Amino acid sequence: MLHLFLICLVVGVAAGMLAGALGLGGGVVIVPALIFLFHGLDFPPDLVAKMAVATSLSTIIVTSISAVRTHHRAGYVRWPVVWRLAAGIVLGAFAGAFIADWMKGALLTRLFGIFAMLVALQMLLVGRRQVDERAPERVPGAMGLGLAGLFIGTGSALFGIGGGSLTVPFLTWCRLKMQQAVAISAACGLPIALSGTVAFAVAGWHQHNLPDGALGYVYLPATAGIVLTSFPMARVSARLSHRLPSATLKKVFALVLFILGLKLALG
Repeated sequence: MLHLFLICLVVGVAAGMLAGALGLGGGVVIVPALIFLFHGLDFPPDLVAKMAVATSLSTIIVTSISAVRTHHRAGYVRWPVVWRLAAGIVLGAFAGAFIADWMKGALLTRLFGIFAMLVALQMLLVGRRQVDERAPERVPGAMGLGLAGLFIGTGSALFGIGGGSLTVPFLTWCRLKMQQAVAISAACGLPIALSGTVAFAVAGWHQHNLPDGALGYVYLPATAGIVLTSFPMARVSARLSHRLPSATLKKVFALVLFILGLKLALG
C-alpha cells in the first residue's frame, strides 16, 4: 500500500505539471498510468481499466474546484450555458459509468487507447482554433445543450476525463470565445467528476474481488496520493508556464501519449 501511494504521488506530480503547463486534463495522464500500475499490482484484470477510470474521475473533483474558482473570478464562466450542459452531463456521466461496468475490461482498455491516440494526434496536428469574434454565436437552446451535455458526460465518464477535449471543441463550434469555452469546460468538469465518481462507486458495489481501500471501482489510496501532489503542482507549473518551452513539451507529450495509447489499444 505504501509503495502504491508513493507511486501515485509521482503520477500526481506529472498530471499536475502537464495540466498547469499545457492546459491538459489530468485524466489523459492518470488513466494510463493507473492501468499499468494496477496491472503491476496484480489487481483482477477485468477490473483494472474500470478502477483506473473511476479513480481518475475522483481526482478531478478536487482539481476542478480550483479551476472553476479561478475562471469565475476572471468573469469568463457563462453559468446559464453551464447549467444547461450540466443537466445532460449528470445523466451522461451515470450512463458512461454503467456502460463501462457492462464492458469487458480489455475492451475498455482498448477504447481508451484509441481515445488517447486521437487526443495525441489532435495535439500534434491541430493548432489552437481562433474564433471569428465578428461572427454571431450559434449556441443551441436548452434542449440542444442538454443533448450535447449527455454526449459529453457519457464520453467523459467512459474515459475518466474532465471533458475538456469534448467540451471545448463543441463550444468553439458554437463560436464562443476561447476564454469562455475553456472556462465553461472547467465548470462542467465538476459535475462530470462528481456524477461519474458516484456512479462508478455504485456500479462497482457488487464486485466481491476488489482490493482493500476500494469504494466500488474508486481506489481511494490512489486518489489520495494523486490529489496530494497534482493540485499544488498544477498551480506551480501554471505560474511557471511562460518560462517553459510549452510547444516542445506538447509535442513530446503527444508522442509519448500516442505510443502509450497504441500499446493499450493493441493489448
